[in-house]
Amino acid sequence: MIRLRDVSKTFETAGGTRVILDRVCMDVHAGQRVGILGRNGSGKSTLIKIIGGTSRPTSGSVETSFRVSWPLAFGGAFQGSLTGLDNLRFICRIYRTNFVEAADRVAEFSDLGAYLREPVKTYSSGMRARFAFAVSLAVDFDCFLIDEVVAVGDSRFHERCRRELFEKRSSRAMILVTHDESTLREYCRSAAVLTHGRLSTFGDIQESLDRYRAACS
Repeated sequence: MIRLRDVSKTFETAGGTRVILDRVCMDVHAGQRVGILGRNGSGKSTLIKIIGGTSRPTSGSVETSFRVSWPLAFGGAFQGSLTGLDNLRFICRIYRTNFVEAADRVAEFSDLGAYLREPVKTYSSGMRARFAFAVSLAVDFDCFLIDEVVAVGDSRFHERCRRELFEKRSSRAMILVTHDESTLREYCRSAAVLTHGRLSTFGDIQESLDRYRAACS
């Protein structure tokens, strides 16, 4: 389970303090798929990063009782001077995952070939995203965080991502940030709308879409 209680995030700007998240509360249970809707700049990506542990809230708490992925295709935690395989070895130690098995899966899924033995800093942005996505799928996470990056790579890789994530891991919990109505309807069972830093949750997809459209009008 993931439990957010009164999570707030602020940034200091030249114009003063900017509130991105304002006392956000949310629970995500095992196997639950939650969509998060919000306008650009509403704080969706910030919220995902806080849940994944790549950013800290200004106040409030985040509790997790199962393994949560980093935002899919997020490569900010990779050490650029290390090779892809060396980065994977380090991640496998943290998550107690068999390195040999994970390396085989990453090599097959990413199609990076010999580049896995090159420093990550030499990767293009597309290669880095594919590597990060492949590494995310190589670890046995209980919940996946998806920040509108499922479509990395060409159409063939996009379809592989969709099949691996939404079909083969259909029993896992997911938190999906998206602007696409069809994606929300197909992959999520409930949704939340983020407006002015506040998160409103809805069990009904249509109700959440209606609220989102009203916020954007």
